[in-house]
Amino acid sequence: MPVILTRSAQFQAGEAKAESMIHSLTAAHGRAQPPSSEAGQLDAAAGASARRFAGIPKFLLIVALSSDARASEGGRSRSSPPTNVIDQVDDVFFLDLRDARRGLAGEDLRTQVAERREAYEQELKRRRIPRLLLSDGTEPEAVASAAARPDGALTGSPASTGTVTGKARVVLDPVGAHLEPGEILVAPSTDPGWTPLFLTAGGLVMEMGGSNSHGAVVAREYGIPAVVGVPEATHKIETGQLITVDGAAGLVSLAAA
Repeated sequence: MPVILTRSAQFQAGEAKAESMIHSLTAAHGRAQPPSSEAGQLDAAAGASARRFAGIPKFLLIVALSSDARASEGGRSRSSPPTNVIDQVDDVFFLDLRDARRGLAGEDLRTQVAERREAYEQELKRRRIPRLLLSDGTEPEAVASAAARPDGALTGSPASTGTVTGKARVVLDPVGAHLEPGEILVAPSTDPGWTPLFLTAGGLVMEMGGSNSHGAVVAREYGIPAVVGVPEATHKIETGQLITVDGAAGLVSLAAA
């Protein structure tokens, strides 16, 4: 049977592997030095810094883009939209280049913008984004999940192997959310802002995403079972309910009320 490492053991094994790789790389380039030497200590420090700060460039990029967006917003707020073409500056985001050319020629685009804005606001109300739609609008995954299973389990896509049973914690927004150790996170989807919740989560159930989505990847990194692409999971599962997540089979079993 495969050996399942604890989370701390996984981190320790990863650290040891990283240190071994640093030594191999320096040796391959003729820079292997005794650990006690000045050059050896410099190599060790450089390798440790690279591992510790590897995620900073992405963080700095996000900060820079955010600052640029705020500056652009300030610039737009000081501008006035063309008269009788659109009502506000942000309406331009509902136009393509051909529309913009017509607007520059003086054509009134307000009706077109209003229709597209209404469609956009309607789409914002979606609880989840289907991964696949047929030409008639049918969502195959929803149809498959609607088929009654004898045990009443919810079906999804396997994302991270393992089986865990625990209390569910339904979270719709990570801001201010808290999970007790071992609770199973049930969410619509996740992004990097949700990552701190994985530190104490015993498992993951997600309405959207596939095996390469953010939640699935982080769940595998942290070694917790996960099932993703479970339609209406945040509605069908209640906080405090005892559930079992089978990350290999893609099943979420609900305990009887």
